[in-house]
Amino acid sequence: MFSAILISIRGATLIIPKWNFAIAQGVVGCLMARSLQPPVLIDAVHNWPIFVAVSLGVFSVSVGLGWVFMRQGIFPGSTAIWGLAPGAAAAMVMMSESYGADVRLVAFMQYLRVAIATTIAALVAHFFATPVDAPGISIPPQWFMVDARSLTMTLLAILVVVAFAYKLAIPGGAMILPLILATVLQFFGFLKIELPLSLLAAAYSVIGWSIGLRFNSAILRHAWKSLPKVLMAIGTLIVLSGLMAIGLWIFTDYDLFTAYLASSPGGADSVAVIAATTSVDVGFVMSMQLSRFLFVLLFGPMVSKFLATKSP
Repeated sequence: MFSAILISIRGATLIIPKWNFAIAQGVVGCLMARSLQPPVLIDAVHNWPIFVAVSLGVFSVSVGLGWVFMRQGIFPGSTAIWGLAPGAAAAMVMMSESYGADVRLVAFMQYLRVAIATTIAALVAHFFATPVDAPGISIPPQWFMVDARSLTMTLLAILVVVAFAYKLAIPGGAMILPLILATVLQFFGFLKIELPLSLLAAAYSVIGWSIGLRFNSAILRHAWKSLPKVLMAIGTLIVLSGLMAIGLWIFTDYDLFTAYLASSPGGADSVAVIAATTSVDVGFVMSMQLSRFLFVLLFGPMVSKFLATKSP
């Protein structure tokens, strides 16, 4: 994305075909679905009051801050709401475009939020959490060695569903429909989601270039001008999430750092790495992070559309 921004502001006119961007969204949808393993879903069902309370709390804070930005005219329409939405950053960026937000400013806010929240979580883990050995983290990544049958079925599911969503122009459908289908098939044992790192790298490259090429000097100046207020909003979101973590620690049996990671507004993938290298309840942390992502996925579009119609 950064390289595409540099090329774009130098006057390049490169274009990434929309179909390629749609397929990349389908790959990300299946990546999210792969994290929604049956144990995670079952744990979320059994402890639904806790998951709903924390997800609703973080979501409400982010929407409230986004609404303030929208009322003050800092960002247009629902851009601020999607920019502060505490879900997976790439997913929020891609969905925002389908609901009228400026995808460039959403990307700016989302990735800045993830960078700050993840850095704070890593520092807290370094100074206050007990490290554990995580041999799985040090295994060299397998870029090309895959289960050919599972990969074929995964790609077929992506192509068919994305084509359906693309043909009908369903908002966010290129990512949401593969996510739903792959989750259901995985839950009942009909599909093993296979996504080699080479495929993920290609998909994220397409997404990064598709977003980065839309930037221009005027947008960058606007983003820079609004940076102090964006930092203030992100800081407020992190502090309030921390207060929710304290409440979770007091009223449940989970330790404070487990509660902190579970309610952290950073990216689920970054939080997963931190959780895997510290002595926390990794299952609860990931269940909470993913349930919050699903919460935003379900209610984000409705709330953003409603508030966008109320903007001055």
